[in-house]
Amino acid sequence: MRRYYASKEELLLELAERGWRQWSAAIADQVRDGDGLGPREVAMVLADTISSLPVFCDLLTHVTLSLEGDVDIERARQYKTNAFAAYDEIVAVLDRVSRMTVDQIQALLAATLAFAANFWQVSHPTPTLAALYEQVPDWGHVALDFRPRLRLLLQSTAIGLTETLAAT
Repeated sequence: MRRYYASKEELLLELAERGWRQWSAAIADQVRDGDGLGPREVAMVLADTISSLPVFCDLLTHVTLSLEGDVDIERARQYKTNAFAAYDEIVAVLDRVSRMTVDQIQALLAATLAFAANFWQVSHPTPTLAALYEQVPDWGHVALDFRPRLRLLLQSTAIGLTETLAAT
């Protein structure tokens, strides 16, 4: 791998970049025949498609914490260029097939990324924490079920956004 990537951070950033493209493609595929999707349906699309990309979910936390800062500026620029292009594609597709505004979609995407990054880590504890949760079951509730929790909170967020960021 060192022949192709200068560091493990560069390799992981490449995987995150691929994750953006995969997520954008999965969303486009899932809503291909959609029209007039409401906030609940948009939330489900986002939750279900991002849940289907475990490596991407796992990397979301690490991209902002370390990966982007641990590569050279040109590699960081490439990542940002491609991630923002995929983000823009997601916004455009959801704008075309839903009743949500661009502002609502962008806010929901921010929530999706934040929830997915955090919940993935919590839902997939390290072996040490998994053993601890077996020993102290009362603490194990934090190892929540990723997809159902993500669906619930994204639906709630999407519905709330349609009121707080009402279309003008």
